[in-house]
Amino acid sequence: MTNRCSNDKNQLLDPASGLATGDAPRMTTAMPRVSLFITCFNDTMFPQTGRATVAVLERLGVRVDFPLEQTCCGQMHFNSGYADETVPLVRRFVRAFADAELVVSPSASCVGMVRDYYGRVAQLSGDDSLQREVDAVRPRVLELTEFLVDRLGVNDVGAFFPHRVTYHPTCHGLRLLKLGDRPLSLLRSVKGIEVIDLPEAKECCGFGGTFAIKNPDTSVAMLADKVRTILDTGAEICVAGDNSCLMHISGALSRQRTGVRAIHLAEVLAATEAKRRS
Repeated sequence: MTNRCSNDKNQLLDPASGLATGDAPRMTTAMPRVSLFITCFNDTMFPQTGRATVAVLERLGVRVDFPLEQTCCGQMHFNSGYADETVPLVRRFVRAFADAELVVSPSASCVGMVRDYYGRVAQLSGDDSLQREVDAVRPRVLELTEFLVDRLGVNDVGAFFPHRVTYHPTCHGLRLLKLGDRPLSLLRSVKGIEVIDLPEAKECCGFGGTFAIKNPDTSVAMLADKVRTILDTGAEICVAGDNSCLMHISGALSRQRTGVRAIHLAEVLAATEAKRRS
């Protein structure tokens, strides 16, 4: 079953979210149909990121739907050594998105899991039909900034965000997907924004999923270094493309009473002058 995002009435796709469509011109070429892969982490803890993603895509004239069958991509299981337990989740994913023209997600981490590790999971399963399904779906799964910059060819999405921000490139986006300057090109095209370069930006924040649980002392030390560099910028807001890392960073910023917030890139891109006035 698939729901169209503009008409869906559940929490994730609530059109009453207050996200204005803005004045950005719609693309004149035929728009692809995009299926939103929200990820279980965002759906459970950060649904506003899903709403923001839909707002940005629909502002640009993209048709968005939401396959209700989707669930966890299996990254946590696979990274923890439970390859067999990952197989049913891979099966569910490829079948949920089998008919999708393109799959777009506001998570470099989960897109990296699908594109870089689903083939290995399918191989370990010994199921040739699953391997074929994975091979068919995997190339169509894109992280949000890849879709915006590479497929639509846009940098300015019509956003307005009058704040001083710094950008943290998360490890999966930086090393697995090799997003490069795509996120920053989008940020720097936002009206009213001031983007400050983050010192030692390529250093990990220390989250790493279960790494933070299994190696808490090391994780906290890495996080302390990351928070120090964020504070050194004087930014009001730390922006990133993965809410898992932002949750980790935000926790430290909050505990230290820094006044600095952590916000997903999609939420910055969804902001408009009209929304600010409302």
